[in-house]
Amino acid sequence: MTQLLQFFIWLPLFGFIISLMLPRKNERLISSVTIGTAGINLLCVLSFVTYWFVNGHPVLDIKQFVFYKAHDIEIFLDFYFDKTTAVFAVVGAVLAFLVAVFSRFYIHRDGGFKRFMNNILMFFVAYNLVIFSGNFETLFTGWEILGICSFLLIGFYRDRYLPVRNSLKVISVYRLGDICLILAMWMSHHLWHENITFIKMNDSVAVASLIQDHYLYVVFIGVMLVVAAAVKSAQLPFSSWLPRAMEGPTTSSAIFYGSLSVHLGVFLLLRTYPFWENILAIKVSVVAVGLLTSIIASGIAKVQSTVKTQIAYSSITQIGLIFIEIALGWDEVALIHFSANAFLRTYQLLVSPSVLGYMIHDMFFNFMPKKLEVGTSFYSKLKNTIYVLSVKEWNLDFFLHNYLWSPFKLIGKLLNIIPVKLAAAALIIIFCIGIYFNLFSEQIPASFSVALPIVFSFLGLTTVLYSFAEKGSAFRGWLFVVFGQLFITLSVALMSDNFRGLQILIYMSGCMFFAVVGAICLQKIKTIDNNINLDLFHGYSQEQPLVGFIFLISCLGFAGLPFTPTYIGIDILFSNIHTHDYFTITFISLSFVFMEICVLRIYARIFLGQYKKATHAMAYRSS
Repeated sequence: MTQLLQFFIWLPLFGFIISLMLPRKNERLISSVTIGTAGINLLCVLSFVTYWFVNGHPVLDIKQFVFYKAHDIEIFLDFYFDKTTAVFAVVGAVLAFLVAVFSRFYIHRDGGFKRFMNNILMFFVAYNLVIFSGNFETLFTGWEILGICSFLLIGFYRDRYLPVRNSLKVISVYRLGDICLILAMWMSHHLWHENITFIKMNDSVAVASLIQDHYLYVVFIGVMLVVAAAVKSAQLPFSSWLPRAMEGPTTSSAIFYGSLSVHLGVFLLLRTYPFWENILAIKVSVVAVGLLTSIIASGIAKVQSTVKTQIAYSSITQIGLIFIEIALGWDEVALIHFSANAFLRTYQLLVSPSVLGYMIHDMFFNFMPKKLEVGTSFYSKLKNTIYVLSVKEWNLDFFLHNYLWSPFKLIGKLLNIIPVKLAAAALIIIFCIGIYFNLFSEQIPASFSVALPIVFSFLGLTTVLYSFAEKGSAFRGWLFVVFGQLFITLSVALMSDNFRGLQILIYMSGCMFFAVVGAICLQKIKTIDNNINLDLFHGYSQEQPLVGFIFLISCLGFAGLPFTPTYIGIDILFSNIHTHDYFTITFISLSFVFMEICVLRIYARIFLGQYKKATHAMAYRSS
């Protein structure tokens, strides 16, 4: 029975590979493969869960494949199955099949029909990887692919301004959650001195011992997990990304942001609950986040003028209540609540265009304006204040922009004052000095060698922020992101004696290969149009779709696309950072937050948006 778990990963992956090979214009064949894959998966899931339940519903765990092993680092795929997986698998399989059938007609004759179906299948691979994961590495693999699929589907109408811009907003917030999950993996590795599996995390005796001996470290892991879950499930203060994500097609909004993807924060909390259930501070934090989100989001949902936004905030409200149920230990109630909310929101989103049409028709014939009431009491003023704040969505976008991203962008703008040639020359010289220190580390005084990793990780962050604020040349933005990778690698090499030779080669082989391929793609576009500045959208996916696809793969591979050397190298790199190196881990973590944002921003500016030449029809700003 355990060996069958991998089947639920390989089946949608096999369907995805087949769909890639099909001709773009053959909608019938593409949709048949997508619906067939989802239908077979649904039958297999129902059969497997029935057989598993009849046979006593045991907890299943299997170590599937080892990617890398050295010292106390072992990166491997691990699959796990229990009642939580069973519920998420059944709900996911049913909804994926329904949405696949609905999409066949909804996306009919759209120019991106094949692209949409491919993304849906890739999403299903990622979703299954998350819910069947038996360790953090497997979960994070699916977690990352889900973020990529979200970025592509939100920006599905890639010739329009708002979908592209909102896709960048969403992936920016997602990246914050990704890094929190990486930090939880990093600290758990140092606590257990191995790549921990969820079945070991359920060992209450071992967890109690860790809490007693390393309370602060355990609380740190718990906080990182809660933040990652809050980001993925759009809880406060990260709620504003969910309605922005509705710029994609309605069917993708239904399966992503109404039902499955938005509930993966719930899944993360359920899966890790045995780890933090005895830490009162974490439980109180989860309850506070869920309660505050439910109160505020329910008010926002009641006053929004668009049906998708109303549904989005209604879903957020229910997820906040599910967070509270998990913290109170009501896991069965949380699973039932998840299933009900997922089915309801999917239904609401799929019928929303029709319902909107009926409502407009009804208002046209039966609209009666509400009588104007002016109140001067404290209650009236408070009600009006809450109403205005709810209409403005409590300024959550303003909060994230001004207090999360703007300070870093301001630092990048200040760095942009330095002339480019001078900055590049200085970075090359400093990097060469760093390599010398790394090769002859025994000649460096001990007090000096402690400061070097901090200095070089800080330089890595500053170069990435330089690229983050770059509005001029795309080449310049790409070059400084590459410099950031080099300085980060060097800082860890100076810190750890284990990060040498093969480990550096694994990490840098992926980074540098994709860096070179990305530079070649930019050069290809520059030969067509000398102006590829980042101050506007160029839309070159219209004329150069293959170059755009290769550059997208280069961006993702450079930032750590799952199953690439860079992805494995990131895990190795973080495992070699010590728990007491607070400044180094902070600078490197921030670098990785902005690195993916920088490269995807370059991709979006060059290849997405309305085509700059007046040879294509002008698209609407929004879908």
